[in-house]
Amino acid sequence: MRILGLDPGLQATGWGVIDHLGTRLVHVANGVVRTTPGLSLAHRLVEIHAGLIQVMESYRPDEAAVEETFVNKNPTSTLKLGQARGIALLVPATMGLEVAEYTPNHIKKSVVGAGHAGKEQIHVMVKVLLPGVSIAGTDAADALGVAICHAHHGGGQARLLKMAAESGR
Repeated sequence: MRILGLDPGLQATGWGVIDHLGTRLVHVANGVVRTTPGLSLAHRLVEIHAGLIQVMESYRPDEAAVEETFVNKNPTSTLKLGQARGIALLVPATMGLEVAEYTPNHIKKSVVGAGHAGKEQIHVMVKVLLPGVSIAGTDAADALGVAICHAHHGGGQARLLKMAAESGR
């Protein structure tokens, strides 16, 4: 099962692709879709959309997961992040994938074991869980964390429900 994890942001949207092979997790690729500073919001969203389509076409994931929006003190920033997150939800959905969503604390607890872990702890644990990985930055590490969380929590349950439905149970 190939999983795409996404950490949405207006300036930088992290992405990470892993293969979930039984109990093993294998790193496939990771990176960041960066937008051009100074462009209008609409054009930055177009850049995120185009970048994520390229990732989807290159790696052909079976499932996708997106980090839920963390509410900022600045409502304008929160709205802009929500729009970038909308693109992160839209792209895999338009390509036929179910898209799971996880809170930041759920992701941290899944990857590190503590819901209030720092970004540096996530980065370290991603390297432990995906030996030999070269991470393209903090946003990519967070996206790999989203994919790992989905492998541990979301993917298996969804597959079991689908298999049960197909077998008529």
